[in-house]
Amino acid sequence: MVRGRRVGRFMKGFTLIELMIVVTVIAILASIAYPSYQESVRKTKRTDAQASMIDVASRLQRYKIANFTFLKAGTLPSPINLTDVGVASVIPTSGQALYDLTLSNVKAGTWTLTATPKANTTQSTDGSIVINHKGERCWTKGSSCTPSATSNWDGR
Repeated sequence: MVRGRRVGRFMKGFTLIELMIVVTVIAILASIAYPSYQESVRKTKRTDAQASMIDVASRLQRYKIANFTFLKAGTLPSPINLTDVGVASVIPTSGQALYDLTLSNVKAGTWTLTATPKANTTQSTDGSIVINHKGERCWTKGSSCTPSATSNWDGR
């Protein structure tokens, strides 16, 4: 039994071995490319969270301009929280929540905003994102950090 198309004296077509080699090469390329793709998706989600945090920081500054402080009025002034500036405590606010957002170190003129990755999500091993009232930012993969004048969100 002859397989393939006969062209002159030669057969034209692929052998099973040739097809298996092609499939193997594709599998190797996919196994190299998929982790890169996952890291790219993780970075994009982190960048979206950072953009949300900048929006929250801007809302906090507007609150201070309107109220001259980050403390709520009363006999015992208490620090504001995220709901006072109209912000949810998770990022993103639609779809699967990837980060818990917390406002800490709130005093009359200071605050620190931290986005901590939620467990069992794509971001769970990505590290916390932090920004403070001075606009100082930090992020380090897999750990927390303290913002300073020399730190940034690039992980350096």
